[in-house]
Amino acid sequence: MSTPPTVRPARIEDIDQLAEVHVRCWQEAYRGLVPDSVLDDPALPARRRRLWTAALTDERYRANTVAVAERESRVVGIAMSGPPLDAEAAWTRDLYVLYLRAAEHGSGAGAALLGAVLDPDDTAALWVADPNPRAAGLLPQARLRGRRDRQGRGRAAGDQDAPRRVSGGGS
Repeated sequence: MSTPPTVRPARIEDIDQLAEVHVRCWQEAYRGLVPDSVLDDPALPARRRRLWTAALTDERYRANTVAVAERESRVVGIAMSGPPLDAEAAWTRDLYVLYLRAAEHGSGAGAALLGAVLDPDDTAALWVADPNPRAAGLLPQARLRGRRDRQGRGRAAGDQDAPRRVSGGGS
């Protein structure tokens, strides 16, 4: 890879690719942590399309920021942040989504996606399945507060498929 992917705000016409990357990244990152029946469920892509349609069109999610990384007109990474789901949170943003196709790891796209959805002055938290060494390694580098879940479950607002959020320790 000679140049990093281009990062830009997500658009409605990206919904199918957002869903595809979301599913593929789950399969790449969570195989062995999440049951294969979840990762390979034929209904999963349609559920991801519904989630991304809502994220980009529903008024309830207007405060969220969604970005994509693309290479040669194909989405290869996605990120979304928004207000904390926990009203008592000591941080200003939750990083709901940060997924990058495995072939793009090390390309600089992950850092660019973070910069697109988090302002430098934001404090942010990210729910991390435990174990997830790639995500855990990102935490100090990105100055994120990690929220760990040993059951490999977590859930962003409106996300029925993501691992459930359970209590976890801060950074």
